[in-house]
Amino acid sequence: MALPFYVPPQQMMQDKAEYAKAGVAKGRSTIAMEYRDGIILVADNPSLSIYKIAEVYDRIAFAGAGKYSEFENLRKAGIRHADLKGYMYSREDVTAKSLANAYSQVLGTIFSQEVKPLEVEIMVVELGVEGQPNQLYRISFDGSIYDDTGFSVIGGRAEAIQVALKSRYREGSTLEEALAWSVESLEQGGNQRIPMETLEVAVLDRQRVGRRFRRLLKPDVERLLPARSPS
Repeated sequence: MALPFYVPPQQMMQDKAEYAKAGVAKGRSTIAMEYRDGIILVADNPSLSIYKIAEVYDRIAFAGAGKYSEFENLRKAGIRHADLKGYMYSREDVTAKSLANAYSQVLGTIFSQEVKPLEVEIMVVELGVEGQPNQLYRISFDGSIYDDTGFSVIGGRAEAIQVALKSRYREGSTLEEALAWSVESLEQGGNQRIPMETLEVAVLDRQRVGRRFRRLLKPDVERLLPARSPS
């Protein structure tokens, strides 16, 4: 009689974590950084047809790294969650913290109960207004939440990019400085030069009225990075 195959729970969790980490590492990195008038999000994204950075709700943006189809489904679920909560209660009740907690529960449940974990790492950031601080949250594939200050990095070589950012980041920077530091850190962490065409950039702008989320198109990026623009 054949003995049943047994895998210790610790080994199973370790294997799933290694599998998910490998999937996230294949994705290119995304940075969120606070600057004087808001939050800038910068991603190395060679695709012209998909976005890694998107608006979720009032003053709240989402970014994903890893498997696109999986973090895109999470983004859509987050929009539905935010819209329903804002409709049932109040728009002020929809916060990055509540969204991060909802994402944490979903990712944690999938990681612990499903055979295959999601190969994603996501970021939820909220622009602080009326004297409130900005909020930057990272949520890992296993549901772990990290509350960052100043800047946050997901995907790819995140640790190397964080080291590069620590040597550059200064509180109260301009938009031009924040964008330049983000691009330099992405390049240093990835050991490669990033073409202007593959930069995906968006901001949550405190100076805007109404919708605070705005994508920066290629002419905007070239204007903010004159040293990299073609002569």
